[in-house]
Amino acid sequence: MKLRKACTWLALALLSLMLSTYMVLLYFLDLPKLTGNSHGWHRNISILLWHWPFNRPYPLEGDVCLDMYSIPRCLLTDNRSRFDQADVVVFHHYELEMAHQKLPLHLRRPPAQKWVWLSLESPAMKNISAYNHLFNWTMTYRQDADIFMPYGRMIPQRTNESFLIPKHRSCLASWVVSNYNSHHNRSRVVLQLRKHIRVEVYGSSYRRPLAREQLLPTIARCHFYLAFENAISKDYITEKLWRNAFQAGAVPVVLGPPRSNYEAFVPRDSFIHVNDFNSTEELASFLKRLATDKAQYELYFKWHKEHAIHVYSDWRERLCHICKRYNELPSFKVYHDLQGWAWQ
Repeated sequence: MKLRKACTWLALALLSLMLSTYMVLLYFLDLPKLTGNSHGWHRNISILLWHWPFNRPYPLEGDVCLDMYSIPRCLLTDNRSRFDQADVVVFHHYELEMAHQKLPLHLRRPPAQKWVWLSLESPAMKNISAYNHLFNWTMTYRQDADIFMPYGRMIPQRTNESFLIPKHRSCLASWVVSNYNSHHNRSRVVLQLRKHIRVEVYGSSYRRPLAREQLLPTIARCHFYLAFENAISKDYITEKLWRNAFQAGAVPVVLGPPRSNYEAFVPRDSFIHVNDFNSTEELASFLKRLATDKAQYELYFKWHKEHAIHVYSDWRERLCHICKRYNELPSFKVYHDLQGWAWQ
C-alpha cells in the first residue's frame, strides 16, 4: 500500500515537473516563433520606441501599421509605461551617444523581451562597448543586420512609357551638403572637380541653404548630382542617392562603398562611380562629354522602365517593418560584442 502511494506521488511529481518545464519553454522560447511561420500565430506584436530619433515624434493613433502599410497585428507605442508588456523595445543610437537618453537598466526587463539597437548612421561613432550583452537584434542599413533597413530601394515596376527627363537643364552638376567638413574625402573631391567643371554647391556652410520643398526642383535643373557619402562603409548608401539624385531625375555620381556594393542595390548603368576614373580631371571630362551626348545620357534612365524608387523617410514605416521580420529572427541572440559588429 505504501509502495503504491509512493509511486502515485512520484508520478504526480514528475507530471508536475514536466508541465512546469513545458510552460517555461513555451514562455521563453515562444514555440510558434521558432517555426519561422507566422500564419498560425495570431497575437499582436507590441513594439515600444523608447525615444524618437532626433526628437521628432510621429502620431501613433489607431492601427498605424495596418492602416498605412498593410502590416497586421503590429502595435506601435512610445508610452514607456508599457515597458513590461512590450515584445520589442527599440533604442535609437544617436540619443544614447549624445547622452540625451539612457537605457532603462533600472527596470525589470521581461525575459522574452527583445531590445533592438537602431542606427542609420555610419560607424564613425564613439565607443559603444558599454552596450555589449544588452541588445538582441540590430536594425541598420547593412544587409547583414537582423532587420535590414535601407534608406531606399528599387521596387519592380513595368511600364511602356519612357521616363521624361527634366528639361531646361541649366547646370552641369550640383551638390547639397548639410554636414560640411573640409577634411572629408568628399570635400576634397568636390574641390578638385570645381577646378575643371562648374558645380553648384548648396548648404548653410556655403550660405546657400535649401528649403525641403526646393531640394528636388533645384537638383532637377542639373544633369548630374554628386551623391557623395560622408563616410565609406559597407552598404552605407543614403538618401543622397535615392532621393536627391534618383527622385530628382539627375544622374548620380557616387562616392561611397565600392561599385560592386552599389550594384547590389541598383543597376550598374544607373550611376557613375568616382572610382571608375583615374583622376577628377578625367571624371570632369567624362561628365562634360556625356551631358552633350543625348543618346548616351538617356541610357542612365533605362531602369525607369522596370523599377520605381521607394524612399524610407517615415520612422513608423521602419518600426512596422520589425513585425515583418519578427517571426524569422532568433529568440536567443545577444550581441556580446556590439562594438565589433558595428565596425565590421
